[in-house]
Amino acid sequence: MRIEDVSRELKVTPKPNNSKVVDGYRFIPVTILDVAGLVPGAHEGKGLGNQFLNDLSAASALIHVVDISGSTDSEGNPVKTGEHDPLEDIEFLEKEIDYWLAGILEKNWGKIERKVAMSHAKLSELLFEQLSGLKISENDITRALKKAELNPEKAREWEKESLFKLAIELRKESKPIIIAANKIDVPGAEENLKRAKEKFPEYKIIPCCAEAELALSRAAEHGLIKYKPGDSDFELLNEMDDKQKKALEFIRENILKKYNGTGIQNVINKAVFDLLKRIAVYPVEDENKYSDHNGNVLPDAYLLPQGSKVIDLAYAVHTDIGKNFIAAIDAKTKKKVGKDVELKNKDVIKIFAKG
Repeated sequence: MRIEDVSRELKVTPKPNNSKVVDGYRFIPVTILDVAGLVPGAHEGKGLGNQFLNDLSAASALIHVVDISGSTDSEGNPVKTGEHDPLEDIEFLEKEIDYWLAGILEKNWGKIERKVAMSHAKLSELLFEQLSGLKISENDITRALKKAELNPEKAREWEKESLFKLAIELRKESKPIIIAANKIDVPGAEENLKRAKEKFPEYKIIPCCAEAELALSRAAEHGLIKYKPGDSDFELLNEMDDKQKKALEFIRENILKKYNGTGIQNVINKAVFDLLKRIAVYPVEDENKYSDHNGNVLPDAYLLPQGSKVIDLAYAVHTDIGKNFIAAIDAKTKKKVGKDVELKNKDVIKIFAKG
């Protein structure tokens, strides 16, 4: 993902270790898993549904790539442009996940609701034991129960529809979805994008052109243009033939200017910052030079959940640093901060630990 690097604010030249800085922008690695395609009926094992849903277990958020031009059907086969309604793809993905989660809830529901009734065990804790392998937290479960308007104390009175309502809210809380509306340059795609935004106002739907991003990246690699992911324009560096120049100008006029970029980097950024609500924090060892013990300036950037505290950063750097935490300094202000101080985006922190 891409952020404007804090080195601009501090007026220093960074030397990154775990990321890359280009023209004042830092690109921080995130793990993206390209999973098997999903088809209607995946929760029943159709297509590669089982593989997809197993992969889904490890996901914190989903980027749903939709052919917004309607030139690919629900099973991934090419069709005549506009022949397929891409809004159906958005609907069936969320339904498949909902059915999958509901099926998991139903498996052990009898045991769970009896425990709640007989021992007054906390329902959210019991559900967490069942769902923790799906990267669903107890907080996710608590919020889902509230939004589904389900009373945990009356779990024995719930019907099958209640579990499905809970599954829907669990999906929203634990597997938030962003839509990458790809092939936005194809005729008819813009109208489909408008319809999608009207029908699914709860989703972030980003117009994208993966083909344009690939073309720009390749041109940059060959030294023909100056371009980095997320830019809204490019600079010509070397001579090229008329065909290449015409293709690049088409991208500039019809994609970059119109949508402020190809959308690919924008999707990743919004997934990290808006869906997962992460902030970037920079740990350093020398608060005056903003460097590590080797003199590397702003060497690392950590992505932490919003609301994280100084002690959370200490543990993120190394478990021993967290365990032996003594104090910390805000390198920007040079003021001492305690372990329970909440971190802000682009904070630069020096941590003191025993040993």
